[in-house]
Amino acid sequence: MCGVLPAEARMSPRLTLGYREAVALTDSPLAAAGTRVRGHEFHRTVTSPGAGPTPAWGFTRPERRVEGFAADGVHASYLHIHWAGVPGAAERLVAAAAGGTTPEEDPA
Repeated sequence: MCGVLPAEARMSPRLTLGYREAVALTDSPLAAAGTRVRGHEFHRTVTSPGAGPTPAWGFTRPERRVEGFAADGVHASYLHIHWAGVPGAAERLVAAAAGGTTPEEDPA
């Protein structure tokens, strides 16, 4: 809608619903590459393509696929995670929004 992502979204007659296990495939304001998470999807839209050149997540369960967009300070994904399940994610997001360094980039 805003042209931020190289994708188009449309409504789908199918509900996508379920728990997922995933790994961050690239650094983003939400997670460092390699971070493992559990979350869920709940949506009736689909994007084309379903992932960008630097996907946000690689789903490992229940099926293997890439999903989302992570580039230039943007993290866009259908995966919903809970702050308590991803230690440091809230701190990382706030640091990125404030224009500071993320915890692993901090030289101190």
